[in-house]
Amino acid sequence: MGKLMRIGTRESQLAVWQATLVQQLLAKNNYSSELVFIKSEGDMDLQTPLYQMGVKGIFTKSLDIALLANKIDIAVHSMKDVPTQLAKGIIQSAVLERASHKDILVYKGDQDFVNAQLAIINNDAPITGSSFTLHPSPFTIATSSIRRKAQWLNRYPGHAVENLRGNVNTRLRKVQEQNWNGAIFAAAGLERIQMRPENAVDLDWMLPAPAQGAIMVVCRDDDRFSLDACQYFNHTETAICTRIERDFLSSLLGGCSTPISALAQVKGAQLLFKGNILSVDGKDKVEIEKTIDLDESLHLGNTAATEILNKGGNIIADAIRNAK
Repeated sequence: MGKLMRIGTRESQLAVWQATLVQQLLAKNNYSSELVFIKSEGDMDLQTPLYQMGVKGIFTKSLDIALLANKIDIAVHSMKDVPTQLAKGIIQSAVLERASHKDILVYKGDQDFVNAQLAIINNDAPITGSSFTLHPSPFTIATSSIRRKAQWLNRYPGHAVENLRGNVNTRLRKVQEQNWNGAIFAAAGLERIQMRPENAVDLDWMLPAPAQGAIMVVCRDDDRFSLDACQYFNHTETAICTRIERDFLSSLLGGCSTPISALAQVKGAQLLFKGNILSVDGKDKVEIEKTIDLDESLHLGNTAATEILNKGGNIIADAIRNAK
């Protein structure tokens, strides 16, 4: 339609896949575009755990700068990486239909040994008090996510958790090279680039990061052309669910360095919501589950956050804030 749209993306295989998908969706509606590759701070420092870097939008900041400097017209992000408060001058232009929201464990070694280790605790109840030290285990998993670490240690307190950074390919390679039993990945990331290995199991009990599995496209708030172009592929149901999840995150603490999880799903005329907040060590967990009519769900993320704070989540949230 005349203008060549510049799509900003990180250089990882997954990021390029996501940006290429947006490029294809634009082309279906007769919009021409090109990819513009930009390095992010999160891609350049692959050693420091994400929760220690202390920078909101570690994977989106460089793209935000390029967008505001008019070097690109839109930017494509894994939505779970996007701060709940967008940079001034930037707006959400589309949310693509969500892929899998699940986390998966990519394990190695004897499957019977893995199954035995994962069956040590076979329910979702948090382990507290003296029993928290029971079931010592040599089992070691890796992740850079404080949310995954906290949920894993809540369920398997005797396990060890190591830091794992890098793009999908790098992390899969490190799992094979290191003396670990496995590592946690987002199912959507591996499945999108067809790299989910056979030795992977869904962690159905683990609640995802808010907006996990969704892709967000952003543009400048004064760029009506790009906004209108992206509206053709905005997925309303995914946009509703991810907004609720991100409202929940924002109302609690709001950041990648906090062990907060949320999942909203539309079921007919109703919306099902699950959320939790955990202490960093996984010892304490407060959770919430609600079902509400879809047409009454506008403020669900905020109200669920208030309820979970009143149930004891405020104690966990205060402890996390004071530790920073």
